[in-house]
Amino acid sequence: MSGRLTGRAAIVTGAGRGIGAAVVRRLMEEGAQVAALDLDQAEAAASGATLALACNVADSASVAAAVQAARAAFGRLDIAVNNAGIGRAANDGSDEFYAAMAKRNAELAEQGSSDVIVDQVIHMGDDGWAGVLAVNLNGTFYVCREFARVVAADGNPGAIVNISSTSAQSGEGSAHYCASKAAVIGLTRQLARELAPRKIRVNAVAPGPTNTPIMQGIPDEWIASMEAGIPLGRMADPAEIAAAVAFLASDDASFVTGSLLTANGGSYMI
Repeated sequence: MSGRLTGRAAIVTGAGRGIGAAVVRRLMEEGAQVAALDLDQAEAAASGATLALACNVADSASVAAAVQAARAAFGRLDIAVNNAGIGRAANDGSDEFYAAMAKRNAELAEQGSSDVIVDQVIHMGDDGWAGVLAVNLNGTFYVCREFARVVAADGNPGAIVNISSTSAQSGEGSAHYCASKAAVIGLTRQLARELAPRKIRVNAVAPGPTNTPIMQGIPDEWIASMEAGIPLGRMADPAEIAAAVAFLASDDASFVTGSLLTANGGSYMI
């Protein structure tokens, strides 16, 4: 690796596995000290990060404590990567959605047609909707806010990279997931304008389907259908998304802010 992040200190949320763990590894390979933040501190430590911290991004006090602990440990913060995200929550209609999908697929296989409608939103409770937004949107905001406070107080430049999703553009996915990931793009653009005078760059990465643990809850036939719709013919490896994050966090992207880097194998072209 180039060592282009040598001397930098970073925080990565949702760092215990998947894209988050891959980002931790890539930033460290590039020379950064990295604090891995995750609900499960043991999983965060398994990423091999310099520092592992328990953090619930949906809780602003937990975020503030973790960010301040990372700042105290490293003496500075330069990079924040908002990766923590979920695709479902209790009482969000997922169980009904997958049951209907299974029934529809079975009928199609057996008789070639089906009248089953596969929907989710009519089954989604308020708490199910709010549960996903609490992590994907609120959590991103809380980390951005606390990171900006620390970097502004120190008087240093900084870089924030938020993880959105191709679902924000394509609309493929659940209502709460697509809405939260679209909102992350809007937040990214607004913060890029507001924080530019402080030399804090804010960008986002929009991955397409990626081979992460979140995919384990999706039926095989849906995954096969997704892969068939990707021009490159496969899901991304988390390391490929981490490479995009590392670019935006580095000085190679020194004149890039408010941008959305799409890494989706051509599955949706913006």
